[in-house]
Amino acid sequence: MSDFDHLKIPMKDLDPAKVIGCGRFGRVYKGELSLPEGQVTVAFKQLDRRLGQGNIEFWKEIMMLSKYKHENLISLMHFCIDGDKMILVYEYASHGSLDRYLSDASTLTWIQRLRICIGAARGLHDPMGTQQRVLHRDIKSANILLDEKWMVKVSDFGLSKIGPANQAYTYLVSNVVGTPGYCDPLYWELGFLSRV
Repeated sequence: MSDFDHLKIPMKDLDPAKVIGCGRFGRVYKGELSLPEGQVTVAFKQLDRRLGQGNIEFWKEIMMLSKYKHENLISLMHFCIDGDKMILVYEYASHGSLDRYLSDASTLTWIQRLRICIGAARGLHDPMGTQQRVLHRDIKSANILLDEKWMVKVSDFGLSKIGPANQAYTYLVSNVVGTPGYCDPLYWELGFLSRV
């Protein structure tokens, strides 16, 4: 155990052998978290500052997943800061990310694919409602997770932007971020998005 003892995060779970994913923020590990109701399987995401992200994205992820709750958003269970170690603790999505299944046409049925599309759309739209527009800015198959029941869990809100509240038409002008192959070419070129 480390200084994260108040959450009972075993540092042995942050072992390279337990890596289940890697992204722009850092590595994601599968592990166990001790809670009053018992052991729970979770995903630990540890910030790696060498990958170019830091405090802003860490706190944005916490803010977004604390403010917006929905069955199709990944649940943030805890977060820890201990010196230069910054860790986010999420519910574990046992089927991993959608990108693992897209290269093999026989893996998912058409019904599953349709449910995944609807779940992702709900995760991106429903929690925000019409009061405030949230732009994910890095939506891609690697950020769509699937739990043990194949329920979609949209993840990775560290680059998201919040638009103006209570407006029928909203727009955001921002620096272009995200994964280039998944960005709208017009957004990539102009840095301007609108929603009608």
